[in-house]
Amino acid sequence: MKIGLLSDTHSKKGRSQKVIDHLVAQGAEFLIHAGDIVKPEILEQLKKSGLRYVAVYGNNDANLIDYHERYTLVQEPHYFKLGGINFKLMHLPFYMNADAEVIIFGHTHVFECDFKNRTLFLNPGEACARDKPFSSCAMLETTDTELKVTHYSRPVGSEHFEERHYTFERP
Repeated sequence: MKIGLLSDTHSKKGRSQKVIDHLVAQGAEFLIHAGDIVKPEILEQLKKSGLRYVAVYGNNDANLIDYHERYTLVQEPHYFKLGGINFKLMHLPFYMNADAEVIIFGHTHVFECDFKNRTLFLNPGEACARDKPFSSCAMLETTDTELKVTHYSRPVGSEHFEERHYTFERP
């Protein structure tokens, strides 16, 4: 299964749409937003992608409570199972104990892909390009034996996403 990951869109609707479009074009079957969505229009972008998705509230998302019933918004930490894998989704990296096979988080605006204690800790970085001159997202491809991560980054003003690949053996 291919799972598209984005985080920290911070109201940048154009950049978030480019990230969502790219993940869909790369074959994403599900989308996960790791928080700091800020604008309800970005929730609408997720919904209009045609894919199932889940988004977690970030520390800048209190205004989205009015949209909770219309979109798939969850509070952190949110545990769920997808493709036979146990996930934990959160925005703030405060619950970093290895209590799921894959832990998705945001907030730091820095891509992170770390496999330790049989757990993949994954932050797709910032889609908004606020702290860095590029927009970032990731794809997690799961198989029975591997977790494959592709980190995508697109320099502001460019249409091209650069890729870096990581592969981890599942226990």
